[in-house]
Amino acid sequence: MPLSLSLITILSLLLSTATATTLGVTYTATSDAPPPEQLIATFLSLKITAVRLPNPNPNLIRAFTYTNISLFLTIPNSVIPAISGNRSAADLWLFAHVIPFYPRARITAISVGTDVFSQGDVTVTDLLVPAVRNVKLSLTDIGITEITVSTTLSFVNVITTSFPPSSARFLEPVNTLVIRPLLDLLAETNSSFFVSLDSYSVYKLRPEIPIGFALFQQHAFNFREDTVTGVRYRNLFDIMLDAVIVAMAVAGHENIPVVVAETGWPCYDSNNEVEAREVYAKMYLQGLVNHVRSGKGTPLKREGATEVYVYELFDRNDTGSESLGWQNWGFCYLNMSLKFDIDFSNGGGSMLMEEGVKMVTMCLMILVLYTF
Repeated sequence: MPLSLSLITILSLLLSTATATTLGVTYTATSDAPPPEQLIATFLSLKITAVRLPNPNPNLIRAFTYTNISLFLTIPNSVIPAISGNRSAADLWLFAHVIPFYPRARITAISVGTDVFSQGDVTVTDLLVPAVRNVKLSLTDIGITEITVSTTLSFVNVITTSFPPSSARFLEPVNTLVIRPLLDLLAETNSSFFVSLDSYSVYKLRPEIPIGFALFQQHAFNFREDTVTGVRYRNLFDIMLDAVIVAMAVAGHENIPVVVAETGWPCYDSNNEVEAREVYAKMYLQGLVNHVRSGKGTPLKREGATEVYVYELFDRNDTGSESLGWQNWGFCYLNMSLKFDIDFSNGGGSMLMEEGVKMVTMCLMILVLYTF
């Protein structure tokens, strides 16, 4: 008996699986860091296939040629005004950081600035989208169309609320002035939306969130329910990511891919020594890896984020105001030994394979039943 169109549709849906999320790390180059060759050897041994470079330099980028490790480059905030008003400034940066190495160095993304709104400079709001556009146009003019270009925004600075995700919106006036024009540009250029998901900061801002919920700990009653959608969430990361997805949908662009440019948990916080500890950092990072590698995505987005970058490789003694103190986020010492055991390859391939086998088995059963 010939297969009906409806059955073919059902089979195609059953066979369709989420694309595996790329899991990478952030590496901020410092004068006391190990040589690039040692860094790359460590990345490969940990099965890390993507690296985000917040302060890339030509020598570092050159070291990644022929490694097949994808690179996420960042243009400094200080260069945005020049690039926004002058295409030649964009050309100059690209000719120093991209053209000499691409495609031998697998550069896949460029962020024009990072968290520019945290600096309180309102003049940047008029410059950011034109700067992103000029970088993309310069790449296109020289024949490079595969590199996605956007800017990295911080969740805590652009989203109204983390819970419930169904109520999340982009903050005004940033939404009208910057984010909506940015989303229009990203849709036009087939680029991704870059966002930093700082679960630690949101956890500190929302005291009702249990620590285990923030750290991916699985317990029978460890969930929060969005009463609007009826969706149950098992971890804070999914809540934040779905809040971004909802805000994008409300803005009319739910289909733009999302890249989580930063997420992590500090090993030390001078103002919070109770919850910023290595044991919690290990729990968060391993939970994140397991969750990302599972291929389950989020409740509202089956494919989840297309890329997720752990923040970060080494401690930087990140310092804010005197009241914020300073924090260490690194999971690795400068001698390239890990602070704690973490398996970056855990579970991903096998779980996705098991899911695929189940889907194929189900399809074969349907075919047999339909035939007889």
